[in-house]
Amino acid sequence: MAINDFPHLLAVLNLLSVILLSMGFVFIRSGQRQRHKAAMVSAIVVSALFLVFYLIYHFNAGLAKFGGEGIVRPIYFTLLIIHVLAAVAIVPLVPWTVARALRGRFEAHRRLARITWPIWMFVGISGVVVYVMTIHMYPYAGG
Repeated sequence: MAINDFPHLLAVLNLLSVILLSMGFVFIRSGQRQRHKAAMVSAIVVSALFLVFYLIYHFNAGLAKFGGEGIVRPIYFTLLIIHVLAAVAIVPLVPWTVARALRGRFEAHRRLARITWPIWMFVGISGVVVYVMTIHMYPYAGG
């Protein structure tokens, strides 16, 4: 796989994490704890893979350039800044939330998950939107 294929892989991993997070939510709401656990562990694995490939990509390719002009530029960069800040926030939130579940502190886990889950979902969804905007809708034409 070439380094310029990584953005596509990263988008797929982001989308997969959103699907797994959604499944985990549905499972816990319907009382299916084992399925919830499996979906959430899978989301963690997929997100960890995302992080590894993200770092490899950006250490080798640098930052993607956005080609949009006009009103779409401030919209894109506002979304990107919020996405990045939220992504930084979930780095400690996810292990903290998981640790509470692993210790059997389910009420504390539930309280923190109500914060962690929507931020994690936002990061996954906004990551896909940033990808679509940067790579497909407004690719950088150079210059």
